[in-house]
Amino acid sequence: MNLADMLTFADIVHLNRIAVYYECDCKPNSKHELIQGILTKLGSSSFFEIQVRELKLSEVRFLNALLFDDRPYFSMEELIAVAKQSAEENGDSGERPRDIVARLRNSGWLFNGSTHNTRYLYQIPLDMKERFRRVMVQDLQNGMIRVSEPTSYRDEGHLLAEDLRLFLQYMEQHEVPLNPEGAWYRRNQQQLMEHVHIAEPLLGKGGWRFGYGSSFKFYPDRMALLYDYARHSRFIEEKGDRVVLTAKGEARREYAIEDEMIQLFRFWLRLYKGAVPNLLSLVYWIGECARPWTSLESLFVHIGPLIRPFYYDTPRSVFDQRIIRMMLHLGMLRLGEHSTGPSVQMTAWGLKLAGECRIGRNDPGMRLH
Repeated sequence: MNLADMLTFADIVHLNRIAVYYECDCKPNSKHELIQGILTKLGSSSFFEIQVRELKLSEVRFLNALLFDDRPYFSMEELIAVAKQSAEENGDSGERPRDIVARLRNSGWLFNGSTHNTRYLYQIPLDMKERFRRVMVQDLQNGMIRVSEPTSYRDEGHLLAEDLRLFLQYMEQHEVPLNPEGAWYRRNQQQLMEHVHIAEPLLGKGGWRFGYGSSFKFYPDRMALLYDYARHSRFIEEKGDRVVLTAKGEARREYAIEDEMIQLFRFWLRLYKGAVPNLLSLVYWIGECARPWTSLESLFVHIGPLIRPFYYDTPRSVFDQRIIRMMLHLGMLRLGEHSTGPSVQMTAWGLKLAGECRIGRNDPGMRLH
């Protein structure tokens, strides 16, 4: 339902709170007048844009999370959980998650359901979600610094899927033992790196490695993604002190490359969302902002506030290593270098995938999560 519909079903107490919040000049005991006053205020594009731009960071994060969540209703407990994830790290210590929910309810972003089964659940008006998205896109794009095409850039295309085939081929041609920790020995890792298109330095000793898949602590980022994907898909199987190729893995080498890339993208979203809960939205915003060549620094300045740290991973390292670097590996963007610093541009393939991250499209699209 849209805002007008939800206002009709709202009780007069809720309507009065919204009217007071927006300083509507209307009679507090007239439901019709309250609804008209609220619609007049929020119907103004300029007024709505000002309201969005005056939201606190915690509120923007909260609405951003719900914008990319396709559940039609939320319980209060679910909203509070989202608000906890949205709270500012160094914000007002007195702000409780419940306060964020209450403010957004009093400002007309959240409404109770209209049926007996949904009266204790909450929803956001569909038109408010779409208008919020448009303002976000406009403001983010306005903050981007555009740059010329670099003389050289890196574009990995569909090499991730190609390297999955080479990974499975290596498994067929070699016996791969596991060390006492359950990982490949370094000599096998090095052999694999010499076998694939995109090689990575092997991990050194020390440092924390967790949160981005079960293999992340053993292998470089790209290899860890391929390994977890292959094991999850049952292309390989760990048996005691060795890992072997399965019959399904042998047959997979004939699978269409583009379809494999879609599956790898979906798997990456699921694998990383524990550490980066709003990964889906971040990919979408990057897609909207980096259509032409764009300064990577300007991209982080405006999208970075939406990123929460993850243990020792700062928002910057999450952005650079867990998102941008992996989108490069997934063929979604190109990475170039200018005298002023790195720059990125979405590929046509990347724009297709990023566009599918948007919830509430008219077309069914791909089911990504």
